[in-house]
Amino acid sequence: MKENMKENMNHVSPNPSEANKNSTLLVYVNGTWLPKQEAKVSIWDHGFLYGDGIFEGIRVYKGYVFKLKEHLNRLYASAAAIDLTIPHSPDEMEDLIIETVRKNGLKESYIRLVISRGAGDLGIDPRKCKEPTVMILADKINLYPEELYKTGIKVMIASTRRNPPDSLNGRIKSLNYLNNILAKLEHIRAGLDEAIMLNHEGYVVEGTAENVFVVKDRKLLTPPCYLGALEGITRGVVMGLAAEIGFRAEEALLNSYDLYTCSELFLTGTGAEIIPVVEVDGRKIGNGAPGQTTLQILKTYRDYAARYQETPVYPDKKVGVG
Repeated sequence: MKENMKENMNHVSPNPSEANKNSTLLVYVNGTWLPKQEAKVSIWDHGFLYGDGIFEGIRVYKGYVFKLKEHLNRLYASAAAIDLTIPHSPDEMEDLIIETVRKNGLKESYIRLVISRGAGDLGIDPRKCKEPTVMILADKINLYPEELYKTGIKVMIASTRRNPPDSLNGRIKSLNYLNNILAKLEHIRAGLDEAIMLNHEGYVVEGTAENVFVVKDRKLLTPPCYLGALEGITRGVVMGLAAEIGFRAEEALLNSYDLYTCSELFLTGTGAEIIPVVEVDGRKIGNGAPGQTTLQILKTYRDYAARYQETPVYPDKKVGVG
């Protein structure tokens, strides 16, 4: 499989100056790169029928894939947790991801890597799925307008509770996001920007697609993952960078009172990066504007991402901002 993969990878490899800006994006599907209009999976695929599969969302900054090894470690851990065999080694998967970005000539990008159980029948028996489906998409992403990073977002506490981890562990980044989508529908109907989900004991778990941080007494507090939160890559980076700005990052049990009374609140995620929260359930956080600590963390994170030079997409090219 490695030899076939390498042979296919030699077909098209544009550098950044030859990006497909005026042509279609290429998508990797089961060994082949196809124009996005031709990229298809079977209607019998259990990822489509039942949400049986896993995924990762990964960023590319200035031509470098950000924290790829950490994302792949989480991907393969998710696969092990649901007893799904990925038909590529981590090294092979890394090559496929890099080549997908390269074929699309992208320097700033969001990668979506999807592994489903594969095509089966109309039952849920995973044994009927003989080969997993592997898809890699690379495109741009803009979850929030840049203005909201300056003004902050308004959120609510969802009535939909996060799945308990003894039913579906939140550290598995599965294709089954219906729990999160139900909470997202709540904040959309309320005309707000995001929702924060609690568990059945009333403890804060996460947003619909981000981790949660509270700023209190020179500490950055975030819910422990054993409550059902995803072990976010951006969450981990922020916890590692906290000392650079004179803070200590800790896991802590938080409830709605802690959100309502904290000095600052922000969310983290691969797509969102660090987004300030200025209102929860109609209550202002701090003075109702993004706090200085949150803005400092956002700047520190973006500076770190801009300096990051592991896993180059174009190792033989000088890559600028794109």
